[in-house]
Amino acid sequence: MKKTFASAALLALATFVAAPAVQAKDWKTVTIGLEGAYEPWNLTKPDGTLDGFEIDLANDLCGRMKIECKYIAQDWDGMIAGLNAGKFDVIMDAMSITDERKQQINFSRAYASTPAGFAGLKTSDLAKMPGSGTTATLTGDAAHDKATIDILRQALKGKTIGIQTATVYTKFVEDNFKDIATITEYKTAGEHDLDVTGGRIDVAFDDDTYFTSAFSKPGNDQMTLVGPQIAGPVWGEGIGPGFRKADTDLRDMFDKAIAAAIADGTVKKLSMKWFKLDVTPVMTN
Repeated sequence: MKKTFASAALLALATFVAAPAVQAKDWKTVTIGLEGAYEPWNLTKPDGTLDGFEIDLANDLCGRMKIECKYIAQDWDGMIAGLNAGKFDVIMDAMSITDERKQQINFSRAYASTPAGFAGLKTSDLAKMPGSGTTATLTGDAAHDKATIDILRQALKGKTIGIQTATVYTKFVEDNFKDIATITEYKTAGEHDLDVTGGRIDVAFDDDTYFTSAFSKPGNDQMTLVGPQIAGPVWGEGIGPGFRKADTDLRDMFDKAIAAAIADGTVKKLSMKWFKLDVTPVMTN
């Protein structure tokens, strides 16, 4: 789905934030960091409480582990640094599991796997972009992905693309389109939606589960998915929780709880509730 660091500077920042010394713990309380601003994965309700797919899932997982869950809202671009500084114990924020991130933190197994794509105005010329309504599987290998990328590049030449900063999608868009399109980065996903509907950018790129929720908001009904939905290994191993490297015991607890939640259909049930589609990842072991 979402999110990997978009620049060497951000990677360096996360690298040099020293992780505090952590001894083996008897985990009774766990603090989970998330944005509270990436609906329907996680959101902040008018009364200030947090809700969404990841809140429901975390509550279920913590119940299985017999620990208390607490939540803290954190800007996305400081998420890994906050984890390693001890501000919270786990990241659950639609975070894609990638080799780049594994240099900084550990992951348990994935709890979701989703496609991503472009969204633009229904009235724009891009509404009929080639591949609309289909799914393209990309691997991250340039030779394998070339045919799909070339079609997208031709359609987006000279256009302006909006993307949330510091995500797995940021790097994808910059690597493939920065030489033929103007790329505008935003702190939150909601900001790129405003610029699409306001006509200031041509398309935004984000997780399809995010867009299907965003389209139901006032003003965003002018938007639609354009071009193919992009799925596959290009987004890493899936979406999962992140942990400090020292906290292997906590990671293992979550790994077992997620496996159980997948096996008994809880992940499917919650994904249908929040996304209206099944984002359950394939169990590999």
